[in-house]
Amino acid sequence: MNGAEALLLTLLNNDVTMCFANPGTSEMQFVAALDRHPGMRGVLCLFEGVATGAADGYARMTGHPAATLLHLGPGLANGLANLHNARRAGTPVVNIVGDYAGSHKPLDSPLESDIDAAAATVSSWVRRPSEPADVGPDAAAAVAAALDAGVPGDTDRSRTGTSGAVSTLIVPADLSWSQGGRPAKRVTRRSLRSVPDHDVDSIAALITGPETTALLIDGAGLGEDGLHAAARVHKATGTQFFCPTWPARLRRGAGVPEVQPLNYRSEGVHQQLEGVQHLVLVGAREPVASFAYPGRPSTLTPPSTTVHRLAPEAGFDIVGALTRLADMVAPGGAASLPDPLATPRITDEPLRTGNWAQVIGALLPREAIVVDESITEGMNTLSAATAYAPAHDVLGLKGLAIGQGLPVSVGAALACPDRPVVCLQADGSALYTISALWTQAREELNVTTVILNNRSYAILRAELDRVGAGRTGQAAESLLDLGRPDIDFTAIATGLGVAASRARTTAELAEQFAGAQRAPGPHLIEAVLQPA
Repeated sequence: MNGAEALLLTLLNNDVTMCFANPGTSEMQFVAALDRHPGMRGVLCLFEGVATGAADGYARMTGHPAATLLHLGPGLANGLANLHNARRAGTPVVNIVGDYAGSHKPLDSPLESDIDAAAATVSSWVRRPSEPADVGPDAAAAVAAALDAGVPGDTDRSRTGTSGAVSTLIVPADLSWSQGGRPAKRVTRRSLRSVPDHDVDSIAALITGPETTALLIDGAGLGEDGLHAAARVHKATGTQFFCPTWPARLRRGAGVPEVQPLNYRSEGVHQQLEGVQHLVLVGAREPVASFAYPGRPSTLTPPSTTVHRLAPEAGFDIVGALTRLADMVAPGGAASLPDPLATPRITDEPLRTGNWAQVIGALLPREAIVVDESITEGMNTLSAATAYAPAHDVLGLKGLAIGQGLPVSVGAALACPDRPVVCLQADGSALYTISALWTQAREELNVTTVILNNRSYAILRAELDRVGAGRTGQAAESLLDLGRPDIDFTAIATGLGVAASRARTTAELAEQFAGAQRAPGPHLIEAVLQPA
């Protein structure tokens, strides 16, 4: 068999059954092999950033990688932003990037570029096979590299938060078409390592001591089991527990202990951690500011706070460590859950920052997957508005590279076809990967996208002041304004095959959102927000 078929069979041997693709000439042998091996589902994306973001969303929900199929260096370059997000989220992704045949590369054709260097910026593992016989074994190695830091094979909701890596296999075209390929067998997924007893003992002594302690939890600790363990610790000791501003995956809603996200702004984090003498990192990094600002510290932990680590970010049993900690300080105890609030009554008023989130919280369906790229509009409102909604999962913008929301919703919907997907999408970042709507329509995915249209890059208006840029005028404002002309998201969605409507009031948003949940297939609601 040829190298491309060996590659495809190796992926199937390792349960990689979804391939998000934007192929070109160098990948045609792989495309042809799809007809001979229907176990691999090929999903066409019109832009490589959609393919890479969809692979991220798929793996966040399954814990197992999807493949991408990208065309040469420029194709990879188009997908780099969402590969960056996947890397920061600890998501297992297997990139397959085609390259020129060996005899053609010295000719410096128009698409020739340094694929290896570009791939290395987002990948923990990069390899290009040298012979057709190497393609299958190298593909198996790519899967193993993506899963190296991953959790065991269970993918239930108690183990939310993947912990994997991006791997990239570069396959020259002549290796794809040449005979001599051989598929490789299934790789063994590495088991999680247990956190040493003395580490758990020392943290237990810390949180039962006289000084104020807080937990910062990430990764698998943000699933139901981890949050219940943290809530038990809180009930017994008063220890607060936090999570990053936008975690890769977070379990929330009725019946789930509520964790407090860290504020995006440094001054907000300082307020949250005021008086905390010890901060324990549980599968998390020490919090730092996303950007440097004149006269402001970049490290967000107060100088008087001592940082400790219970479990590293990857490769360790975070849920097990939290559970053992809870058993030590609260043996036999159960987490206290807040009383559910009554569903708020939706009044008819113009949409604005804050009240749109209350509508979503009131109407969110059970077991929804919420893809959150609401950015400015949801930063201080969405968490509170959905805290008592039916239990759901939230997929956040972990890497901060905008343009993730729509593609991640594609992958999440394909991973969990029995669950509704709600994409809360800022208007400016939606335009980066708006073609994902076409893939939603083509695959008939149950995704409801709410475009939060405030007609600006609103977060950058605040950033102008925070960086000390001083007085600004029309030239600066024009780079933050998305008007002149206003963007018609309903027209774009309709043109890409997605049913669309526009809401200007809370009542209209409620009616359209509820209607979208009742009807199959993708829907887009353009929520037009009044200026703050």
